[in-house]
Amino acid sequence: MDDVEQDGSVSRKTHGETSTSTGGVGTRLLKGIREIVLILLLALVISAVIRAFVGQLFVIPSGSMEQTIEPGDRVAAIKPADFKRGDIVVFKDSGHWLGANPPKRSAAGQFGEFVGVLPNTSSNYLIKRVIGMPGDTVSCCGPKGRMSVNGKPLDENSYLYRTNGVPVEPSQMRFEVRVPRDRIFVMGDHRDASGDSRCHLSDPAPGAYRGASAFIPIDDVVGPAKFTVSPLSRMTHFSTPETFDGIADRSASAPEKADITLHDAGCS
Repeated sequence: MDDVEQDGSVSRKTHGETSTSTGGVGTRLLKGIREIVLILLLALVISAVIRAFVGQLFVIPSGSMEQTIEPGDRVAAIKPADFKRGDIVVFKDSGHWLGANPPKRSAAGQFGEFVGVLPNTSSNYLIKRVIGMPGDTVSCCGPKGRMSVNGKPLDENSYLYRTNGVPVEPSQMRFEVRVPRDRIFVMGDHRDASGDSRCHLSDPAPGAYRGASAFIPIDDVVGPAKFTVSPLSRMTHFSTPETFDGIADRSASAPEKADITLHDAGCS
C-alpha cells in the first residue's frame, strides 16, 4: 500500500510537473510574442516621428540629377530645415510635372511607405537644385553661356553632368524669369535630361497664369537633401556650391506673379 501510495504520489507529482512545464512554455511564448509586437510597434512609432519631424529617405529613380545623384541612390532629406540657392531639395509634385497618373508602387514599395522608408505616393516627389529664390531674376544665357542670378554669372562646372569630362551646357533654352513670392525656381544637374522649371514656363495652369507651375511653392518643399546614404560606395554629404555666395537677397521685392520672357521653345 505504501508502494501504491508512493507510486501514486510520484504519479501525481509527475502530472503536476508536466502541467506546470507546459504552462511555462506557453506563458514564455506569449510573452515573447508580446515583446516582439511591442518592439515592432515602437519601431514604427519611432520611424513615423523621424519621418514627420527629422528627415526622410528617398530613392532616386531617374538621372535628372546625375552625376551628383545617380539612379538608385538613397538620399536623406532633413526637415524642418532652411535651404538656399544652390541647395538640392526634395519637393511635392503639386504642379503635376510627373503627370496626372504616375505609376503605382509594388506591394514591397507600399510596405516601405508604411514603415517610413519610402515616401508616400499619395503625394509624389521630385528632387532638383534650387537656382532662384523669391524675387530673384534667373536668366540664360549670359557671358560664356552661363546661367545668371540677379546679374551674377554662375560657374556650375563643379556639379553639371559631364560627357567625356566636359560639362553639358547650363541651358540650351534662352529665357529670363523673375521668381514670384513664396516660390522657387529649380533645375536638374543633368540639364539635357531634366524636366525642370524651364520645361513648364509656358504650361497652362488652371486657375492661374501660364507658366505658374514652373515655380515650386516653398510650402511643398520637404527639405534639403543633405546626404546620400546608400549604396555605401556613394555615401556623401551635399554642400552649397560657392558660386551662389554673395548673391543679393531680393525676396522683399518678390512679385505676386512671375515675370517670364522666353527666347526659345523647348526644354533643354
